[in-house]
Amino acid sequence: MTKYQLVAATGCPTGIAHTYMAQEALEQAAKEKGITIKVETHGQVGIENELSPTEIAEAEAIIIAADKDVHAERFAGKRVIDVPVGKGIKDAKQLIEDALAGKGKILGGVKDVDVDTLEKEESEISGIGHSIYKNLMNGVSHMLPFVVSGGVLIAISFLWGIYSADPDSAQYNQFAATLKDVGGLAMGMMVPILSAYIAEGIAKRPGLVVGFVGGLVASNGGTGFLGGIVSGFLAGYLVLLLVKVFKNLPKSLDGLKAIFLYPVIGVAITGLLMVLLSGPMSSINQGMMDFLAGFEHSNPLVLGVIVGCMSAFDMGGPVNKAAYVTGTALLAQGNTSFMAGVSAACIAPPLITGFAVLFFGKYFDSSDRNAGLVNFILGSTHITEGAIPFAAKDPLRVLPTMMLGSSIAAVLTYMFGVKVPAPHGGFLVLPVVTHGLLWVTAILAGSITGGIILGFIQKHRVEKMEKEVA
Repeated sequence: MTKYQLVAATGCPTGIAHTYMAQEALEQAAKEKGITIKVETHGQVGIENELSPTEIAEAEAIIIAADKDVHAERFAGKRVIDVPVGKGIKDAKQLIEDALAGKGKILGGVKDVDVDTLEKEESEISGIGHSIYKNLMNGVSHMLPFVVSGGVLIAISFLWGIYSADPDSAQYNQFAATLKDVGGLAMGMMVPILSAYIAEGIAKRPGLVVGFVGGLVASNGGTGFLGGIVSGFLAGYLVLLLVKVFKNLPKSLDGLKAIFLYPVIGVAITGLLMVLLSGPMSSINQGMMDFLAGFEHSNPLVLGVIVGCMSAFDMGGPVNKAAYVTGTALLAQGNTSFMAGVSAACIAPPLITGFAVLFFGKYFDSSDRNAGLVNFILGSTHITEGAIPFAAKDPLRVLPTMMLGSSIAAVLTYMFGVKVPAPHGGFLVLPVVTHGLLWVTAILAGSITGGIILGFIQKHRVEKMEKEVA
């Protein structure tokens, strides 16, 4: 077996371009220096060129150039240089020189693959912002397949009719109902998976179960994907705290810590905190519903902006649910106009991502492009959650864009006097929509506007990254 002077691991959030660009840059820099290096890649197809325990043990130093979790616990006790993947591309020569010069940090922890109770030490080179981003992306990348698979199955079930899953409806079809149930289960896993893998990115395997249960509590409590993000980071850092608290226990108790102390204490504390957080949400939710119902007959502009912002703010969370439930309640009272705006505002966010990748495709990686195109299907069938992976990556800029697009769609819907008698189904309910063509026009206006803005945001982000790499 070849003995490598240096070994490295690279990975970007989507595992497409930058992962392999960093690999190539490091290999080329090492070749110019006349040293041997092996670079492990964490790409879309999984781990390639995997480092063996022997190769890790014999290497002089390890370079991590990644914006995602690359299982750094394997490198415990080794000298590690940990940087974002962009630095692996543009500063490969400097990284090689630093590694040979003895720079870097000895990664803490004692490696024990049997109990997997390692504490992850963050490199001093890597800032807190990079750490948060890397762990958030770990959750988003694992969540995306659940959103897509569940949403598409639900959308397919509607082909038999909007009420095809309702046993009391003449449209009922058992196969369609089963598809919707399976899709619903997949969608229901979205928040727990997001939370679990954020926590796993922070605290490794001990954080996984704590984050998963925290995400379940967040999901059941109606806090939506924002609650899942909170529970994920809470669980991860809580487990790291527990690792420090119990680090002086005898080595013989490592197994007990991993399978008993960390999960039991972590789940209890995280679960209770998320219950405390979700509890007040019910009162806030009811207050928002009462507030929103008071605008039932108000100015279309005011009502549309309120409904649009609420529907796109957390996409399935308490604020979105307040708007949707209010619309459903008013629909039961015979008000079909209010629900029209709510539906338009809920349809817009996934369509916004679809138009963004359609118009600005070269600035999105293939994973985002595929997800955006699938969102044309999800949005058209009123499945707002398809936009969540895009929002989770950059909530401070993407959510306002979604809210603007949804507001435009809702305002125009109310101005056009559209009436929608069904609480769900998206464009599949067009045959029973009053002024259906105008409704589609309103939704497309908001979606295209939001898509263009989102595209420019992504364009700016990519161009800024390219300048940094150059």
